[in-house]
Amino acid sequence: MTDAPEPPAEIAMPPGAANWQRTLWAMVGIQFVMTGAMSFLSPIIPLMLPELGVVSIEGIDIWSGLITGSTSFFAAFASPLWGRVADKHGRKLALLRSSFFIAAFTGLMGLATDVWWFFGARAAMGLFAGFSTSAIALVASQVPERRIGYALGWLSTGQMVGSLIGPVLGGIMADLTGSFRAPFFWTSAATFGTLAMVVFFVHEEFKPPPATAKARSMKGTFALLTGSSALMSLFFVLLMAQFGVRTVQPVVTVFVQELIGSPPQIATLAGVAFSITGLANLMSSPFLGSRSDIIGYRRVLLICLLGSTLTSLPQIFVDNYWAFVAERFAVGLFIGGILPTANALIGRSVSRENRGTVYGLAASATFLGNSLGPLTGGVLAAGLGIRWVFAITTLLMAANLVWVWFTVPEYKESAPDEVGTQTKA
Repeated sequence: MTDAPEPPAEIAMPPGAANWQRTLWAMVGIQFVMTGAMSFLSPIIPLMLPELGVVSIEGIDIWSGLITGSTSFFAAFASPLWGRVADKHGRKLALLRSSFFIAAFTGLMGLATDVWWFFGARAAMGLFAGFSTSAIALVASQVPERRIGYALGWLSTGQMVGSLIGPVLGGIMADLTGSFRAPFFWTSAATFGTLAMVVFFVHEEFKPPPATAKARSMKGTFALLTGSSALMSLFFVLLMAQFGVRTVQPVVTVFVQELIGSPPQIATLAGVAFSITGLANLMSSPFLGSRSDIIGYRRVLLICLLGSTLTSLPQIFVDNYWAFVAERFAVGLFIGGILPTANALIGRSVSRENRGTVYGLAASATFLGNSLGPLTGGVLAAGLGIRWVFAITTLLMAANLVWVWFTVPEYKESAPDEVGTQTKA
């Protein structure tokens, strides 16, 4: 497939965004810090639950899924509203809002004395969260049209590097300090630091809508999504992809315990099992993002879903810790390309002034998958056993592959309009 001709200058760049690369690299660094801070907590949450009164294995499985998924569940309903606010007042302001509330509620989690306090703080975070979504909308509105795949690939890399380092550092910190609460306070402090980085290093060329412009109703907002069959298909791709990936997250620590017992360094080993997927994402995401700009977004998306399906299958049968780590690495090589490629397709399908709104709607799909996935994984692990979680994940990846094949067309350059178009290339 040959590269489409360069779009006209007036649509290739947003006005005044000549320094888009500086903005991109600042956001990559900020995304790294934010994701690293948040992923500190991934291997710690199941280990902290006994301190909050949850002592049974089944209870830990279920509560891990509830707590891990609660933020995304509430964020799914709040994201369209925040997307509209970002289109009206700017995406940088959305980043500042999100950073502040994530920092505040993470600190409250570290102070929790019972599981309901812990759950409530995590759930409340979802009402004001959406940092990654705001980052995507900001970058996609500042870079040249033909570099969206490249830019979102690197933004995903910053996120994945953070997810690689964060769980290991969180596990090491918990083991060294003997406290499962310390990572929450460090996460809160790092997130406040991210807020300062946004203030001083992120530049947004934002033009508010004209005062005479009619505010888009919520019905009109959803019409942006439902008016395009391609966007509607991508909404379900994001939901299913995140659901399939996140079903595994709440059971990784418990599964590591099942494989190796409970040695003194269990938090560190669980962190490694979390982080190895991020290492693979780091290696593959920039390459897949840049290649999607050249060979086609749909083609790369199909490759990633096929690879994720084939590499998820062996986890059902694994009985060795290091083999499990290797399999998590293999999965990560392909998962790293799903979200940036789907988001690039979305970005190329809508006008710049509506990207905050549409990415807010897309974030609802992502957050629903983030929420329902861990909850389903926890319930499956408690009721049927952890290996069933890997089996269901494999089936979901395969189903998503089929869905994309039949419903998602390739992007084809065309004259821009409000919603944009996608046709089979």
